[in-house]
Amino acid sequence: MTVSPPQSFAPSDMVVRVHVVPDAANRALVIVADSADYYRSSVVQIDGESGPRIIVLELRSVPSGDYQIRAAVVDAAGHELGNVRREAIVLGSAGGQ
Repeated sequence: MTVSPPQSFAPSDMVVRVHVVPDAANRALVIVADSADYYRSSVVQIDGESGPRIIVLELRSVPSGDYQIRAAVVDAAGHELGNVRREAIVLGSAGGQ
């Protein structure tokens, strides 16, 4: 998984790219962006081995904060098959606002 940019000024647009290994058990990708003042989660359906190898999520106008970005592939029962974490920092605006 990559988060771009890893450091930016608020409000920031972030792009999360997750590389998914094709597997018959893959049913969904859960992506979470979390900081002290912001939370967003998205679920992308995956069709097993036929699913996309790269999934892209755009986060727009993200406020300042230290972010934990987490992605997890889950099976039909909701069990995690694998996960990955990254950090990103969105600094307060350059003008101090």
